[in-house]
Order: sequence, then structure tokens, then C-alpha cells
Amino acid sequence: MRAFLYIHIPFCVKKCIYCDFFSLPYDEPAVRTYVDALCKELNLKKHPDAALKTIYIGGGTPTLLPAECFRQLLKCLRSNYHFSSEIEITVEANPGTVDKAKIDTLLSLGVNRLSFGVQSFNDSELMTLGRIHSSDEALRSIESIKKAGLKNFSIDLMYGIPGQSMESWRESLTKAIELSPSHISAYELTPEENTPLYPLIQSRKITMPNEELILEMYNYAIDYFAGSGYTHYEISNFAKPGLQCVHNLNYWDRGEYIGAGAGAHSFISGIRSMNTKDINEYAATLNSGRIPEIQSMKLTPEDEIKEFIFLGLRKIGGISLNKMPHTTESVTDKERLLKVCKDLLDEGYLELSGDFLRLTRKGIVISNTIIVRLFGKLGL
Repeated sequence: MRAFLYIHIPFCVKKCIYCDFFSLPYDEPAVRTYVDALCKELNLKKHPDAALKTIYIGGGTPTLLPAECFRQLLKCLRSNYHFSSEIEITVEANPGTVDKAKIDTLLSLGVNRLSFGVQSFNDSELMTLGRIHSSDEALRSIESIKKAGLKNFSIDLMYGIPGQSMESWRESLTKAIELSPSHISAYELTPEENTPLYPLIQSRKITMPNEELILEMYNYAIDYFAGSGYTHYEISNFAKPGLQCVHNLNYWDRGEYIGAGAGAHSFISGIRSMNTKDINEYAATLNSGRIPEIQSMKLTPEDEIKEFIFLGLRKIGGISLNKMPHTTESVTDKERLLKVCKDLLDEGYLELSGDFLRLTRKGIVISNTIIVRLFGKLGL
């Protein structure tokens, strides 16, 4: 069901040293040309039979868009798509790029959820990451949206930052909770090879925290958020009851979604596809009336099982064995999975609860290792 829409805005003031998402330096003429092309793509991909349940505008830094570009984008969406009565419309925001006027514009257009990339409330850590905002700016931005009446907002935090201590991590968590967000994401900083951070680590100009400290930070966050009334519903995500991110839950459930924008991915009818990242090619292709896809792959049954396990086990509730995709061995897939899981169940990394297989707390903190072991046992 094509009821979930992701829109990519690739422009940033400055790329952070750890970021491996597709992004480009902000240029206003390029932005306006891009939004024009984006509206053409949204028109081509409209689906008259489905009412959108979520729209997620990510980046990059979507809040860099001028107000008139947001108006153009939302007008295009409302002209081409049906909105469900309880639609979740999320915009990712950088604290250094929002003010009262921008917030008022977004809320007036129907945006009802903001996701703030705070990462840390420690200025030294923000400088290490290359963020453009300060801790005070983050606090002011979030207080502004609360004054504007928006209660459904998320804060992204990061642990495992070079130079970060348990004390500074606790302080960031405390400040986040004091702001009473509806949702918090806590991500481990993972150096990717194609980022400026990676060679700095390889040359030992920057030293990452050791694994014991990183595990201590993650475990502390899980307990602290639980004690503050937040439900741990996915490996990196915590929410007040009933306020989980509906859009992201669809990803982890392997639901279909439409992707629009340069570099955006879509998942429709078992096919994963990706748009070009070249914004000039993106615009030119759409101006010729074609969708700018450069990659399209039909998933094999083995791919589907791998995704079902990898994405599903990210959820704290786990995976329903009765919903497992079928391979050519369809009737034995569930039994085969349970058989190869025996050691991991016995060692306390996985547990069964009725029909659901899920990671235990012991397994959650080393989830990637457990999933790799599981794939190895399944021959995937």
C-alpha cells in the first residue's frame, strides 16, 4: 500500500564530518530548481487509490528551504495525494536553521512533527562533530516550537563521540528529558569510510571511545529513558506511549513506501529502487517527463527473509514467525529459523514469546553481532 512517502532535501549549510548521507552545499537557485523538479516527480508518482498515512521530509537539512518552497511543496502534495485524517507529517530540523517565522510556516502548512538533529548538548562535542549549532541554540529552538504549540517532536542524540565521557552523556540525556520530547533517538557514532571522520581516526588524530564505555552509555540510556516514561520500541528509538514514529515503523515492518528526490529510495511490489544523486540529471530527467531512477532490484526470496530478520529484529517486539516470507522451502522456513536459533536462545541473546522471536536485553546491546551470527547459521 503506497501510503508512506519520503521526500529527500539534500542541501546543507555544512556537511558534518561523520555524515555519509547524500547532501550538497546550500545554493538558493539550485534549491528552487530542485523543488520544481521534486513537484514534477511527486505528480508522476501519485497514486489515486491510497491515502497517505505519513510524509517524512528528510535530508540534508530540510529547514533550510525558504518558506515559499515549503508552501509550493505542500500545495503540490495536497493537489496530487489524499491525506488520511491522522496523517503524520515530519520534517527534519537543524536547531541552527529554525526561527519563529519558519516554525509558524511549517505548522500552518500542516506539519505536525519535527525531528531535531541535536546530537549533543555539549558544545565541545558539537564542535568535534562539525555541527553548526550550539547547545543554547538547540535549547532555544526547541523551546520555540513548544511555545508555538507543537508537542510531537523528536530529539536525536549521539553517543560514542570522540572525547565524550559518561558525565557529559548523562548531562545531554538530562537536558533532553527536561525538554519533554515525545520521542528520542540515541545513535552510536559509527565511522563510515567515505566520511572525513574516518581518515582522522585511521591516522589517530581522533580517538574513538572504547567499546566498554560505548556499551555503558547505551545501557545507561535504555535505563534512564525507561525511568523517564519512554518506551524502548526499536534498537535506537524511544517514545512516550503511543508516540512512536509511524513512518519509521513502516520501514522496519518492510512496508511499501514512495521515495521522491535525488538519491531517494522506494520500495514498491517487492522492488527496491533508487533515484540518481546528480541533481542536474534529476531535474533534466523529470523535465523530460521521466522518473529519474538509476537502480531497480527485484528482491529474491532469500533477500526478503534477510530483510525480514534484520529489520524486524531492530524492533524490541521482534518478528512474528508466522509472517516470515516464504522461500522455495516455504513450509520449513519457520522451523529452520528456530533450529538455527537454538544456540542463541540457549545463550540468552534471543527469546521466544508466543509467535514472536526477539532480542533480549543482552542481545540488543550487541545486536549487529547477533544478527551476523544468525545470518551465518542460515547461510544468508
